[in-house]
Amino acid sequence: MSLLNLDGIGKRFGAVVAVDGVEASVDRGEVVGFLGPNGAGKSTTMRMITQFLEPDRGGIRLDGVPLPQAGREAKRRIGYLAENNPLYTDMLVSDYLGFIVRLREIPQAARRGALDRAVARTGVESVYYRSIGELSKGFRQRVGLAQAIVHEPDLLVLDEPTEGLDPNQRVEIRHLISELGRERTVILSTHVLSEAQHTCSRLLIINRGRLVADGPVGQLVAQAQGLAQVAVEIAGAGVAEAIRALPGVAGVEERGAHDGRVRLGVSAQGETDVRPAVFRLAHERGWTLYELHEEGGSLEALFRQLTTEAGRA
Repeated sequence: MSLLNLDGIGKRFGAVVAVDGVEASVDRGEVVGFLGPNGAGKSTTMRMITQFLEPDRGGIRLDGVPLPQAGREAKRRIGYLAENNPLYTDMLVSDYLGFIVRLREIPQAARRGALDRAVARTGVESVYYRSIGELSKGFRQRVGLAQAIVHEPDLLVLDEPTEGLDPNQRVEIRHLISELGRERTVILSTHVLSEAQHTCSRLLIINRGRLVADGPVGQLVAQAQGLAQVAVEIAGAGVAEAIRALPGVAGVEERGAHDGRVRLGVSAQGETDVRPAVFRLAHERGWTLYELHEEGGSLEALFRQLTTEAGRA
């Protein structure tokens, strides 16, 4: 039996459909990346899993028991770090985590041990007696993770845990999440595809409230290999429009311009090799061709395809 089941859940806010029939299951021990563009329904889905919101249709089961039926027992088994990481900035870290321990109704005799384990796992010993308002963004995220795991949850739900962090802080939090994933099931939402690829064992991709992909990271990366593009860098006039009109071209992604040159990613229809046609066009138009080569497919290319074509469909 899966630890968590989403049974066709849907959520609407007025005329806006935020989540539309999402169906998925999460097994014990998985670190699942939940990906999607802004407004796709990630946070709304996570808020339904953590019982901050109720689904308008469908249901959610934890260990086979519907969340409304499980009630507070389900909440005891779930840890949650919200996207905005709400903290009491006027409190000391020690006082805040002590407050969370009491809210979680951890027995008096077990509180010291629970605090010690959470503090050690998240590396906040050096700031334990400092005010939260004085902490860096990275340490605030660590405190947020500490409150999410202090009661030893079976399921850890993390909504954009590295948002706003610098590259070094991102790496630190990513390593911490990987360690936490060895002990419990984790659902992690992020905008950083490389982060999901290196942290997660499985990915769910949502677009416009609907699930458009679900599979192991390796499987989705292999699927992306069929989405190879041709990288083009040319100096000339009307380059993107002209290449877009070539037979066999499925799409043109504009990647910026510099010193009169434009950089493009050109995708082809089927097995078409568009490089000869681009070369001939450059020669005919008198363009200066700086770069023309096929690049391998990527998870980013698959994400773009699923969240644009699927959205239009």
